[in-house]
Amino acid sequence: MAISANRLELLQIARSVAAEKNIEEDVVVSAIEGAIQKAALSRYGAALDIVANIDVKSGELTIKRRQTVVPSEDDVLNEAQQISLAAAKKIDSSVEVGHVFEEFLPLFDFGRVMSLTGKQIITQKVREAERQKQFEEYQDRVGDIVNGIVKRVEYGNVFIDIGRGEGVIRRDQTLPRETLNMGDRVRAYIYEVRAEQKGPQIFLSRAHPGFMAKLFAQEVPEIYDGVIEIKSVARDPASRAKIAVFTTDTSIDPVGACVGMRGSRVQAVVGELGGEKIDIIPWSSDPATFIVNALQPAEVTKVVLDEDENRVEVVVPEDQLSLAIGRRGQNVRLASQLTGWSIDIMTEDQEKERREKETAELTELFTSALEVDDMMARLLVSEGFETIEDLANTDLDDIMSIEGFDEEVAQELQNRAKDHLEREETALLARLEELGIEQELLDTAGITPQMAIALGENDVKNLEDLAGLVSDDLQGWFDIKNGERVREPGILEKFKLSTADADGLIMSARVAMGWVEAPQEEAEAEIEADGQE
Repeated sequence: MAISANRLELLQIARSVAAEKNIEEDVVVSAIEGAIQKAALSRYGAALDIVANIDVKSGELTIKRRQTVVPSEDDVLNEAQQISLAAAKKIDSSVEVGHVFEEFLPLFDFGRVMSLTGKQIITQKVREAERQKQFEEYQDRVGDIVNGIVKRVEYGNVFIDIGRGEGVIRRDQTLPRETLNMGDRVRAYIYEVRAEQKGPQIFLSRAHPGFMAKLFAQEVPEIYDGVIEIKSVARDPASRAKIAVFTTDTSIDPVGACVGMRGSRVQAVVGELGGEKIDIIPWSSDPATFIVNALQPAEVTKVVLDEDENRVEVVVPEDQLSLAIGRRGQNVRLASQLTGWSIDIMTEDQEKERREKETAELTELFTSALEVDDMMARLLVSEGFETIEDLANTDLDDIMSIEGFDEEVAQELQNRAKDHLEREETALLARLEELGIEQELLDTAGITPQMAIALGENDVKNLEDLAGLVSDDLQGWFDIKNGERVREPGILEKFKLSTADADGLIMSARVAMGWVEAPQEEAEAEIEADGQE
C-alpha cells in the first residue's frame, strides 16, 4: 500500500515528539487519536461512541462509530451507542449479545477551533506522559546522588536542574552556613519523589545521613563492591557525624579503608560536607561493645543494658564526662542515633551514689518488714534479694547457704517474710475496696493488686479507663521544658513495664471493651484453651 505524504508526516511528528520528550511513541499516537476522537464527537454528535485509530505502520487514519448489542429494548440506555438483540438480528442473524457493530465515518477537515482543541489535548496528554516517565525514572533513583546546577533560590529553598527534571533542596535539608548561588554546580541525595498534579516533586538533601553513606561508597571501592558494609550513620550536618562500618573479611580493616592513605578518602567526604568532622566507628553485633565504640573518643568503664526498654546506662570516669556528652550533648546524641539505644551517662561517683541509695532503701525495707538489724538486712541485700517476695518464695537451702545462717534462722526469716506479705495483702484488699477498683480490672492478665492501686490512685478504676490510655501514660515519657529534657512519671513507672507489656495491658482492656478485635494469635489461643477445658 502506498503511504501518502500526510500519513507519513503524521507518523514522523509522533516519532519526533516521542524522541524529544523521552516517552513512548504509542503514547503520542494515542494522544493524537484522542484529539481526533474529540473532534469527531464534536462533528458527528457527542452522544455517539466514536473511536479514532492510526495504523502505526501505514499511518492510515480511520474513524469508526460503534454500537453494542444488548439483550432487549429495555436494556437500551443510549440509542446512539446501543442496539437491541432483536434489531441487531435484522442486520446480521448471527450476532449475539455483546457484539459490537462498527461503521466507518468519513474523514473531515478540522476547523480552526477543532485544531486548537486538538492541539491542547495532544499537549496535555504528552505532558502527562512526560511527567509519568520522569516520576518513574527518578523514583527508581531514590537513594542515589545526582549532580545538578542551581537554577534559583527562593526563601532558602534551592531549586536544582538535574537534567530531565528539577529537584529542590528545602531549607532544612541544606548544610548550615552553606550558601548556594545561581549557576553553582552541586551534588545532592535523592531521598523522596512524589507524584503531584503539577508534576513529580524530586526532593534532594545534603543533610541526609544517606548522602554521607553514598559519598563514602563513591570514595571507598570496598564499600562500593560490598566488601565493607555501612551499618548506620548519624549526622549533625556541617558539624559532626558518626558512621559505623563492618566487614566479614578479616584481612581488611574497615575503619582504615574508609580513612584512606593519610586520610585521603575521608577528607574527600569532609570537603564535600563543608568540613563536617566524621568519626568512623567499627560496628559490633554486641550492643555493649558497639555503644562503647560509638561514644569514642570518650573512655567507658561500665555499661548496663536494659533490653526491654532499649536503654543503656554508661558509666565513665569523672574527667571523661564532658567528652562523653560532647558540646551541647552532641556526642551522646549522635551515639544514640547511631546505635539505636537511649543512652544515659553518669560518672563513677554518681553511679556509686545511686547504688548506695538503692542499697539503703532495700536495707530499710528488710529492716522494717522482717524486724531484723541493719547488718542482717545488708547481708540479704548483698546476696541479691531485692524484694520481700524473693525471700518468701526462694528455696530454704538458698537462704541457709548464706554464711552464718542456719536452718532455724533461714526458716524464721522466711516465715517473717510470708507474714509480712499476708499483712500487705490484707491492707491491699482494703485499699482496693476503698478506691472502688472494679473486679474486671483486677482480673485483667498482667495487673497485680499493687498495679491496680496505682491505677486507682490516678482515677483508672475500670477497663474503660484503662482502655483509654496509651503506653506513655503507664511508663512515663520525656518532655522539653525550658529547653531541658524532663522526665514525666507514668502511672505504673515504678513497676518497670516494657513497652510491649504496657501495650499488652491496654490492648487487653480494649479487646474486653469490644473496641478492637483480639489479635489472631490470641483468639486461637483462647479457642484452644476453651477446648481443653
